[in-house]
Amino acid sequence: MKFQYNSLTFAIEVLKALAKEPCYRKNLTEQLELFLEQHQQPADDVAQKLTRTIRKLRDCGFEIESAPHRPYVLKKSNFPVILSADQRQALYLATHLLEQMGFSQQASQLQDICPLTEGDRPRHLRADFNPPVDYSDIKTKEIITNLQKRLETACRFTIRYRNSLGKEALWDLDRSELRLHNGSLYLFAYVPDILTQRIQKRPNIEQNVLFRIDRILSVNPSSNIHWLLSSFPTLKVQYRMIGSLSKYKPRRHNETVINRNVEQNYVEIETNEDCLFWFRQRILQYGSNVQILTPQWLHQEIVEEHLKAIQSTK
Repeated sequence: MKFQYNSLTFAIEVLKALAKEPCYRKNLTEQLELFLEQHQQPADDVAQKLTRTIRKLRDCGFEIESAPHRPYVLKKSNFPVILSADQRQALYLATHLLEQMGFSQQASQLQDICPLTEGDRPRHLRADFNPPVDYSDIKTKEIITNLQKRLETACRFTIRYRNSLGKEALWDLDRSELRLHNGSLYLFAYVPDILTQRIQKRPNIEQNVLFRIDRILSVNPSSNIHWLLSSFPTLKVQYRMIGSLSKYKPRRHNETVINRNVEQNYVEIETNEDCLFWFRQRILQYGSNVQILTPQWLHQEIVEEHLKAIQSTK
């Protein structure tokens, strides 16, 4: 279909840019000039066109913040969204799960996309989500809220944490995020000062630490020290899957097939992992059908875990 430019096309391009990230007026103007040139449209007075378009978008229900020397920020959209019945049911299910976990603000934001009713409840799917932690508990909700506020600052902060042995300690955290794993919510954080046993070069994966939300006793105010890292350190691992797992096809974005041998019935995967604990759990549940190829120290640890399991059953 031949591309036809009109004022709606220009407005959609503005929304696409703001939906991706906040944009300063100068940068957004330059993006739009390039867009117009690519579609053989005059690129004069783009700044004025942008001003008029932002005004029209606000009239249509888009909440767009702007201020001198500040970027345009798309905060909220009240624009009607047309969804199919299946899409509404999927949105209902996601909203329901978030509400049960205590993320009422995020659930409300999903509701803003499209008002939902009991009629949108999935007919053939029931979600009886009972996490091991009551995330609706007042104290737990307060911890989660405080963590979200700290993460927004992208600055280092400390938490007081009680481990599984009941020992309390103060942890100084750098880059952090909340992660949901097997029905439980964790704070996943890079700890700059932690001692590591296997890898000497820093930063490394051993400095990525999991904290169970229900064991966090308090969250202290953010410091004025910005996070050192833009992403979590990872570990490159290669492993071989045999037998019934030899037909495995990567489902995770960090996994790649590096060798598949149909005759010998195995596949070799390369992955970049940032959480050693969760990766070990996943590999161990596959049993003898998975063998770590590299690094050698991880291969040895998995072998020792299997030997312990065998001995414990004797």
